[in-house]
Amino acid sequence: MPLREAGAVTGVGETKYLRGTDRTALSFQLEASLNAIRDAGLKPSDIDGLIPYGHGAVAEDFITNFGIKDLRFSATTPMGGASAVASIQCALAVIDAGICNHVLLSLGRTGYSGGRIGARVQQMPQFKLIGEFEMPSGAIAPAQLYAPMARRHMELYGTKSTQLAEIAVTTRQHAMLQSNATMQRPMTIEDHQASRMISDPLRLLDCSLESDGGAAVVISAVDRCRDLRKPPVMVMGVAEGHPDSPSAITQRPDLTTLGLAKAAPKAFAMAGVTHDDIDVAEIYDCFTYIVMCQLEDLGFCKKGEGGAFVENGALGLNGRLPVNTHGGLLSQAHMAGMNHIVELTRQLRGEAEAQVPDAEIGLVTGYGDMGDGSIAIMRRD
Repeated sequence: MPLREAGAVTGVGETKYLRGTDRTALSFQLEASLNAIRDAGLKPSDIDGLIPYGHGAVAEDFITNFGIKDLRFSATTPMGGASAVASIQCALAVIDAGICNHVLLSLGRTGYSGGRIGARVQQMPQFKLIGEFEMPSGAIAPAQLYAPMARRHMELYGTKSTQLAEIAVTTRQHAMLQSNATMQRPMTIEDHQASRMISDPLRLLDCSLESDGGAAVVISAVDRCRDLRKPPVMVMGVAEGHPDSPSAITQRPDLTTLGLAKAAPKAFAMAGVTHDDIDVAEIYDCFTYIVMCQLEDLGFCKKGEGGAFVENGALGLNGRLPVNTHGGLLSQAHMAGMNHIVELTRQLRGEAEAQVPDAEIGLVTGYGDMGDGSIAIMRRD
């Protein structure tokens, strides 16, 4: 397990999350990155590795704006919403190889102001297969592409829309405790059930936000992190996985299993922990169903038992597994999961706004494209 604790999160940063701006995604990305670098007690010139989220940001943007003189590595991890967490594994690999000391993971989005998701789907490499198998039935936006997965789960296991509502309501409760969350209005199960249908069985309040803003994380080599500004958050285990038939949902043998099912056992084995050791989880929540499905694929419950698992406040701050304590993509902001890493770091430092008491070990996941998955398990130092 060469990557186990090969590095640590030493800095996190974000911008104000908005719904409406005339700024560019790059400007948000640079602002969040500077905030993360300062949080670590580093200077921009200390960064020697870059893994920016896609949509046009490249290493040259950071070299030019930050005055980086000795950049040794740059890459992207093109896995949609699984990219941010997958980039942690990439950062650890180059640190373990001795290439870099401090790797910046950064993301900026103008998802609300810069065009809708349906148009962005058409730019994905999988679009040709989507066009062959999904589009003829009218599916192009993520809600339409993922809805059959949720419906299949309901038909097989009796999962109910009110159980998905439990996820949305809990996430909103957490967002209401945040100073930097977009959605602050209370939500009830009844509100969820009264929200309009987007793509059966997914309702409006099952869907994540479109957001403007940025978030960033610094991963540092262990021998470089002890004397920095904040206590390091050690990365114990990482992995990524891709589902069967990764480019066309309707062609896979099991619509209810994601790529995370392949990644999770590897990450838990690397970390050397069990599910009972996890104090807090930041689960990628583009849709409520995807949260429930990931909880099953992570192994917190058996396949088909996710609906029952999330009931009765189980995911709340005082529940059996506090989930998305910042409000997630559903109610804080859609930062493609980078804000999930920021929140887990703050939880394990003990500085979150909605703090889980004595949080020592936590995990964060990513979900992207047609079912790619990524996971990182971390602990406080």
